[in-house]
Amino acid sequence: MAPTRTTSPPLLVPRILVSQLLHLYDYPDPRRPGRLIKGYDCPHALRTARMCAAVAQRMGHPPARVKQYQIACMLHDLGRAGLDRRLFGRIWSWARAQGIPTRPREWRALHPETRYGRETEAFVSRYRSAMEAAGIELNPWACEQVEMRLGYARRLAARLRTVKPRLRELAVTWSPWMSRIMLYYYYPEKLKGAQPWVRELAEILVACEQFEAYSNQRRGRDYYVRKREDVSEAFAYLDALQGEGIISRPVVQALRALAAEGVFDRVLEEARGRSLSKRERTFLRRAGQEAVHAG
Repeated sequence: MAPTRTTSPPLLVPRILVSQLLHLYDYPDPRRPGRLIKGYDCPHALRTARMCAAVAQRMGHPPARVKQYQIACMLHDLGRAGLDRRLFGRIWSWARAQGIPTRPREWRALHPETRYGRETEAFVSRYRSAMEAAGIELNPWACEQVEMRLGYARRLAARLRTVKPRLRELAVTWSPWMSRIMLYYYYPEKLKGAQPWVRELAEILVACEQFEAYSNQRRGRDYYVRKREDVSEAFAYLDALQGEGIISRPVVQALRALAAEGVFDRVLEEARGRSLSKRERTFLRRAGQEAVHAG
């Protein structure tokens, strides 16, 4: 199948369904019965889903699969439903400042003695005293914020169990591969033995989600401890992920080619809340040339 060319990231899902899906990020506040915590940065999920569909189309995936894939990408952060912006930011800004791993695979690399799937408990046990000395009490709500990163698979599974009846009401078909690609960034081992197309879609999600996050001003301020956004840093991180074997060269090339064509300019500007500079536009246009030379 010939790759599809596109001039802007497509939205393949009806707008009303998009709204209904994004409402699944709303979470009952355990501290205030009867109140909901609105989903954090849902525009990020939507922008990522549109970018993922563009790359998947460019790489020749069939239309029906890409539409289902876009739904999974739209819900890729569902395990963070209930995110407490201030508390989450305090916890992970502190952890980064201390050089503490913030992802399960990084934690296990540094602490191989940790029982698989118990990274949250290991973090709390190891750092409770230090965090409380820094003014961060690791009460059950704070531990839930830790779980949103170090225990993401467990929390995503719990949230999916809760929302699947609603997905059925919305006539959304949920397939096991959709959950697996959502976990790939934190748990690449869960795709061992997966079909090549599943692995490729997982890689596209990682690449697009990280590319958007590096231009996302809100996330940059909230928990990346970042003062500015720079597309060169985004591409550098994608290259690093390629070096680690998390994403493949064809995926990076497809993303670079689309960026060079201007397909992602609008979503990057939305993520930043401002226009791209002339220097950054020039950098993006050259990204395609680098993709061709790399091939």
